[in-house]
Amino acid sequence: MDFLQPTDWAEALAVRADRPEAVPVTGGTDVMVELNLARRRPTALLDLGRVGGLADWGTDGDLLRIGAAVPYRRIVTELAGRAPGLAMAARTVGSAQIRNRGTVGGNLGSASPAGDTFPPLLAADAVVELGSVRGVRRVPVAEFCTGPKRSVLAPDELIAAVLVPPAAGPERFAKVGTRNAMVIAVCAFALALRPGTRRVGTGIGSAAPTPVRAPAAEELLAAELPWATRAPLPESLTRRFGELVAAAASPIDDVRGTAAYRRHALGVLARRMVDRAWTAYRNGGAE
Repeated sequence: MDFLQPTDWAEALAVRADRPEAVPVTGGTDVMVELNLARRRPTALLDLGRVGGLADWGTDGDLLRIGAAVPYRRIVTELAGRAPGLAMAARTVGSAQIRNRGTVGGNLGSASPAGDTFPPLLAADAVVELGSVRGVRRVPVAEFCTGPKRSVLAPDELIAAVLVPPAAGPERFAKVGTRNAMVIAVCAFALALRPGTRRVGTGIGSAAPTPVRAPAAEELLAAELPWATRAPLPESLTRRFGELVAAAASPIDDVRGTAAYRRHALGVLARRMVDRAWTAYRNGGAE
């Protein structure tokens, strides 16, 4: 197995074009598990750990630009105020050791329906920036995954960054697992309220072949929330919202849970998240 270590982005893209079979590695928290369990035997690994800039975050116009190699730990400690939904999800990933090494880019690259960063990125209307020797393109997170463990990444492309609109209101994330920590989600849900534009974003994880949104639930909530008065929410609205979120999923039965349980749990999570987000807004959350 060859171990390739480019030191800058241009070199990394050139190596990727020359060796498209090489598996990119940033934190290695997914790749090393597959190697150890003999699920994958690549002819080469492409280590991106020395590529300058990939572990940095900043702004790109009105968007947050989070480099593909920024670890979860830094998202939790440095971006909780700007991307709270993503920070909440990052806080639930693995153990402290995994959060020190694992990255958003790696999570996206794995394209797992259970990837914890997908729901908040979907809810926030985030965009993935992809690079190759041919140039740069940006793909909405909602269009990135094409199936379980499959994405739109071309053989010569690498993930450069994810671009996230800063929170314009309360954001929430929650997941259900078979235990409280270091667990793959049975299902997950994220919610973003945007009071200034009276819009709502959602993201569902581990309950369909790819992470998905719940458009009908978003439309209902955006139209029915008492944005101007900040009045308490009627139970009928939160219940209907939960039903529409559950209906947007297409789960399966597997070792972590049944399809029926996933639908039920998503409905419960959706009701809880909208109650918590609305309470934050009523208590002085972002306009």
